[in-house]
Amino acid sequence: MMDLSKFYKVEGQYVSFTREQASLFAKSVAGDFNPLHNVETKRFCVPGDLLFAVALTELGVCQSMRFDFESMVTEQTRVLLPKELSGEFSLLDQNDKSMMTIHSSGEKNKNSHFVAALIEKYVQFSGRTFPEIIIDLLRKNNVMINPTRPLIIYKDMVVEIEQFPDGELELDFSGAVMNVDGKKGTVKLEFDLFVDRQKIGHGTKDMVVSGLRPYEQSAIDTIVNDYNATKEAYLA
Repeated sequence: MMDLSKFYKVEGQYVSFTREQASLFAKSVAGDFNPLHNVETKRFCVPGDLLFAVALTELGVCQSMRFDFESMVTEQTRVLLPKELSGEFSLLDQNDKSMMTIHSSGEKNKNSHFVAALIEKYVQFSGRTFPEIIIDLLRKNNVMINPTRPLIIYKDMVVEIEQFPDGELELDFSGAVMNVDGKKGTVKLEFDLFVDRQKIGHGTKDMVVSGLRPYEQSAIDTIVNDYNATKEAYLA
């Protein structure tokens, strides 16, 4: 079972992250090599999926949950966790600024094996978003992101679970759609959840893409090659 404790620190009700912890999570768990998660980058931010993972680890999961990502978390951020899940609440930083709002309803589950499996399967799927899924959507819509400053913002994530049976949890990508409006666009990814190949739930991940321009294969090739080179260097 995955142990998330090495990726964050808890002091009282506050959670914080070092650059090293957040970067290690992005690369080793999520397979996410976004430069924003590199330890040395000036524009460093903690992966949204790490905050999602910590919330589920500390609070549990409900049958219906939506996570609205509202602000970037950095190594200076201290996030206040509530003592338990409620219908709607915000994770606030030390300045009372909302980092993420969580909406939840239905049966609650704190089974550590189920929660850990859900986190691991989801963040691995989420980490595949770029370049595997996003590039295909850009090509189909004949647009591309700014190659010098690609901006893809995590907007929200929803998961709906019908039941919490014992068994091996699996997550399958089930589709993606992109809507373009000038230089901005929205991307919705969908996935299904299974336990022992019986479908138990469904989920979506929504993102906002900005700085769009006409598609150029050579520029896309450079973006993907640079990303893959960073990944290969880490894995070497």
